[in-house]
Amino acid sequence: MSLAHLLQRQALAAPERPALFSGTAPWASYGQWAARSAALARRLRAAGLAPGDRVLLFARNHPRYLEVLWGAWWAGLVVVPVNAKLHPAEVQWIVDDAQARWAFVTADVAPQPLARLERQVELDGAEADALLAAGEPLDIEPRGPDELAWLFYTSGTTGRPKGVMLTQRNLMTMGLAYFADVDAIDRDDLMAYAAPMSHGCGLYAVPHVMAGARHVVPASGGVDPAELFALGRALGPLTTFAAPTIVKRLVDHAQAQGLVPDDAAAAFKTIVYGGAPMYLADIQRALRVMGPRFVQIYGQGETPMTATALARHHLADRTHPRHLERLGSVGVAQTPVQLRVADAQGRPLPPGEVGEVLVRGDSVMRGYWRNPEASAAALRDGWLWTGDVGTLDTDGFLTLKDRSKDLIISGGSNIYPREVEEVLLAAPGVAEAAVVGLPDAEWGEAVVAFVVAAPGAAPTAAALDAHCLAHIARFKRPKRYEFVDALPKNHYGKVLKTVLRERLRG
Repeated sequence: MSLAHLLQRQALAAPERPALFSGTAPWASYGQWAARSAALARRLRAAGLAPGDRVLLFARNHPRYLEVLWGAWWAGLVVVPVNAKLHPAEVQWIVDDAQARWAFVTADVAPQPLARLERQVELDGAEADALLAAGEPLDIEPRGPDELAWLFYTSGTTGRPKGVMLTQRNLMTMGLAYFADVDAIDRDDLMAYAAPMSHGCGLYAVPHVMAGARHVVPASGGVDPAELFALGRALGPLTTFAAPTIVKRLVDHAQAQGLVPDDAAAAFKTIVYGGAPMYLADIQRALRVMGPRFVQIYGQGETPMTATALARHHLADRTHPRHLERLGSVGVAQTPVQLRVADAQGRPLPPGEVGEVLVRGDSVMRGYWRNPEASAAALRDGWLWTGDVGTLDTDGFLTLKDRSKDLIISGGSNIYPREVEEVLLAAPGVAEAAVVGLPDAEWGEAVVAFVVAAPGAAPTAAALDAHCLAHIARFKRPKRYEFVDALPKNHYGKVLKTVLRERLRG
């Protein structure tokens, strides 16, 4: 079964049902969406594209993104969604590595043609109008469950990105897991695409098409908290996926406007967060300001959006004796996967012991595109070795410590930067913090904290040191504090600790 059957099913059952919106303006019904995607599929195949060929999407968020996505699947093609914030040179590397034949772009992110493509189509142009004009459709190209659907390039914070091969089965599993573990979807729900559609936010189109829900791209094509609150009030409460940095912006807006949880409920049904650490202080504030409309997921591009989930009821259950520990966790294994915290040989560790997080199940990627060495390193005995370090408790809740490469070993003791960051974020006057290790002749590595002060605040090293000594072991506290205006981040909001380490060594 192809993912294209999900759209066809909705179009047959309810062709007049509203499906796509651009801001508050209707864009297409399910029948119109399917007709455009099917017609595009016929034209792609007529142009010589064959099942399995790659089609690049390098564009800002746009309603046509979804039409092209499903049109490519309808034709049996593989989509290569690329973050719109990447430099053209980075995109060109992906074009070449993926051996993409066509690209669909928006002029604001791709003002110049990419090289070595057969055709580059601007989504807002007349050529796209013609390609997507309803006409003679194409029968859906049959695709096996293990055939590629989505080629996702990792963010590449430590070298060239790798192409994660996601299959029809991977994305079907992810979509069904959403219903089982993340949130129920009503056909009147409204999925909002404010975060990049090339990443998790776009992937969540799959379960929302499964349910026949509505889809909206904000007129700005991005994250504007005031716009999103207004959009939810106008069309109905939104569901969206957001990195913690976006959650923080939404909460800041709600607090600045004096909004209460009932106001947030009028604009947002569910905010699924993930993709980077959500610190305890931040989720506590979010729940206090916006109420119980949050769900956390943990996954990777290699097991898209599907490893663990911290459900709404987990977040809301303040009576549980380990409520704070659960708030700091990423939840329990989602239904279609097995989870293990393992030692270096892959053997499961007892509850409470720290090891690498392993995931196994039908959501796990087929491997890395044209990279058998990396595939063999990541996929061993059926398990995905995530590179994340964490612990499982006796109830099955996973708490992430850090990426294995971020572990600091000082004086022979393991120090997990996230633990120190959590403490620093609870200190007065701290808005953001990132902790890294610096080579040290005496200790092996020394703990260094980069701190962004809250507006109007001026925390001192002495005050932060005293705060750390009151909350964590002496050997874990930073030996040095660097006060900075901002932390370097990638296009998905993750702090680039490699840049911080280089800054220290420079």
